[in-house]
Amino acid sequence: KLMKRPYQLSIGERQRVAVARALVHRPAVVFADEPTASLDQATGHEVVNLLADYRRSGGGSLLVVTHDPAMLSDADRVLQLRDGRLMAA
Repeated sequence: KLMKRPYQLSIGERQRVAVARALVHRPAVVFADEPTASLDQATGHEVVNLLADYRRSGGGSLLVVTHDPAMLSDADRVLQLRDGRLMAA
């Protein structure tokens, strides 16, 4: 699949490629908007673990926007948007 064009990949495959591209250069901050949204549960769990390992290894900070409660298990801090206001969870 390495030589395939983006339109030849499934939505889940494109999403995994996007996560890999975001981490490959080890940025100081990674912004992830629903990184597990188009993935099946097993693959979503792999992405959660990958992001958690990245953060634990000193790779950088993660700012994740999600509706997936599984993403919150390793978070240092969780904020929620309620009625247009950002609040501690």
